[in-house]
Amino acid sequence: MTKEFIMQMRPWFGAEEKQALMEYMDEDGFLTEFKKTEAFEQSIAHYTGAKHCVVVNNGTISLTLAAMAAGVEAGDEVIVPNYTMIATPNALRMFGAVPVFVDVEPKTLCLDINLVKKAITPKTKAIVLVVANGRAPVVGIEAFQQLCDQHGLVLIEDAAQGLGSYYPDAAHTGTKGLVGSFSFSAPKIISTGQGGALVTNDDAVADQLRRLKDFGRASGGNDIHDSLGFNFKFTELQAVIGLCQMDKLAARVVRKKVIWQQYADQLESCSQVKLFEHDLTITTPWFIDALVEQREALGVFLKAEMIGTRVMYPPITQQKVYGITGSYPVAEDIGHNGLWLPSSNQLTDVDITRICDAIKDFYA
Repeated sequence: MTKEFIMQMRPWFGAEEKQALMEYMDEDGFLTEFKKTEAFEQSIAHYTGAKHCVVVNNGTISLTLAAMAAGVEAGDEVIVPNYTMIATPNALRMFGAVPVFVDVEPKTLCLDINLVKKAITPKTKAIVLVVANGRAPVVGIEAFQQLCDQHGLVLIEDAAQGLGSYYPDAAHTGTKGLVGSFSFSAPKIISTGQGGALVTNDDAVADQLRRLKDFGRASGGNDIHDSLGFNFKFTELQAVIGLCQMDKLAARVVRKKVIWQQYADQLESCSQVKLFEHDLTITTPWFIDALVEQREALGVFLKAEMIGTRVMYPPITQQKVYGITGSYPVAEDIGHNGLWLPSSNQLTDVDITRICDAIKDFYA
């Protein structure tokens, strides 16, 4: 009997999204962002505990607007981790800001604060703390807040992988910096196909974000522009899907944690695979991330067993588009040995056992 292929990740849309879209289309709406978008923003703000939420067309431009609204300008330096999705530095390069790369903690893959301190210069304007797979830095987010206060820097949180994860004080990821960014691209715990959200407790920043994403309009529905802005708006179709996805988020958070624990239990005896740890009381794993031996050979073996994997982000400094020299041992280790195992919310207990058995068979 042919085995069904287990994808490394897949989005999860169902009958609820289909029905909601059909009902919306019967309303003869304009499809551009309006009441459904407002409701989606309110849902995210309520879930995260933020005062304001502003949704945009994707989770890369959300970082661009976050930096611009925080006062970062072309030529300013912004410290970012060398382990992250390339969207993080690209979002800054979009308008001429200069990403400065720093290595990450080996345990959490979040910025190493001691290296951050060494990277601060008179040109530094902000720090982008990436919430790696929902994890917080070992030193705590408060240490980064204090560092920014000491040097007059802005703290921006890239929490693209952090929806459903919290800091030890019960604050949701993305809510500790001046502004936090989330992504709703296909692999995320909830998805609108593409999309991003910005949360902030600062009224002026929220106003600036809304103007930046809507041509700099003085208010909606007119052509009076008193500031520079662009067109990065959401759509009602995305919001309709997003509202359905938010209804499912709580159950998905629970299941994500169960999935990680089952992997941890079943691979405990496999010394060649080291899962990155999570405090499941506050963290919701986005992907099942691990350091593995013989990564390429393992990936080939699992693919033959109809199991998908994905190599983790290589150091951005080694990407051809950046090509920056320097030593970043943790990011380089991930680039050589990091592997994402199947991580879909749809994984069954039987699927996880099949995956883990195949991994153990490879090393045996």
